Amino acid sequence: MTKALLSGNEAVAEGVRLARAQVVAAYPITPQTTIVEKLAEMIGERSLSAEFIPVESEHSAMAASIGASLAGARAFTATSSQGLALMHEMLHWASGQRVPVVMANVNRALAPPWNVWVDHTDSMAQRDTGWIQIYAETNEEVLATILQAYRVAEDPEVLLPTMVMLDAFVLSHTYMPVEIPSQEAVDQFLPSYRPVVRVEPGTMQLFGSFSPPDLAYMEFRHDMASAMQTAHRKLIQAGRDYARVLGGQPLGPIDEYRTEDAEVLIVALGSLAAAARDTVDEFRREGRKVGLARIRVFRPFPEEEIRALGSRVQSLVVVERAHSFGSGGPVATEVRSALLDIPSRPAVASYIAGLGGREVTPRHLRALVERAIRKDVPREAWVGVKEVIA
Repeated sequence: MTKALLSGNEAVAEGVRLARAQVVAAYPITPQTTIVEKLAEMIGERSLSAEFIPVESEHSAMAASIGASLAGARAFTATSSQGLALMHEMLHWASGQRVPVVMANVNRALAPPWNVWVDHTDSMAQRDTGWIQIYAETNEEVLATILQAYRVAEDPEVLLPTMVMLDAFVLSHTYMPVEIPSQEAVDQFLPSYRPVVRVEPGTMQLFGSFSPPDLAYMEFRHDMASAMQTAHRKLIQAGRDYARVLGGQPLGPIDEYRTEDAEVLIVALGSLAAAARDTVDEFRREGRKVGLARIRVFRPFPEEEIRALGSRVQSLVVVERAHSFGSGGPVATEVRSALLDIPSRPAVASYIAGLGGREVTPRHLRALVERAIRKDVPREAWVGVKEVIA
């Protein structure tokens, strides 16, 4: 184990190198570009033995990744924002064909207007494509999550593609100390990819072929749904095994901070949790029982964990960097659904904050928690929206 100062994008590349990915399909987009640039350097200097495929679009990047995986290779790609949106069709093909591709998505706002800063709308818009979705808080977690993503995605009981999310610039271009495990330890945790099915020259096979209503279409979808539920258990086990073999704390679907006796919980994803931890510490110094539940795995949604937390608190303050127009905050919607039928259901406040990289500070979060303590729990409110003057 060595320690290095890495950006979030460099941490992704180190994770891919340690995972011994065999095919990297790449198309640049800010702020993801330095991931594939770093991987190209690694391949060029032969510290990573892989095929580098420069393609003409993100749609093609995912198509190439699917083809590589079907041929039996461990495949990787990366994208962001408009690039992820352009991939949308191929995301369904990847999950439907059960290829364990791993992709890093640097969360960035969608246009218009053009914006290159952090926002979770890009990945939240893909939450129903059949991909496992994991949101990292730190650069060290980014590296660890890439390795765990391959471990779970390639499990024969799962076989679903996985996207690892990191916040634009807050993580992607910010440098943090990162523990880099040895290749020997990683090889123990993550063995070589052994595909369940693969393209075999000279053998007639069908992949993603036509299926009328009375054949297997519903059964395919049912199997995907079952695999996604199995992924919940596999993700927990992968976090424990990673900690046992490579060190650190086990990473599960939810990262709890000072929740044991909490009466109010902040619920957040990604790097927003760092400000939330400071806010929790401030309240605790005042003797007030506030905690944090960071949702790390959004798909499969950690319903059991949310229900367990919700059964012992008075209110949850959900702060998120996305909005589903006509519905509300997608995280708050899922949280409310999970808590719907539990006894003594807690109040759930939904706050939309930080879109397009708008700053969210402990001061903002403190004000939201103070409202919850006063039992002022809005169904939805937007934080820091400026008055628009025509």
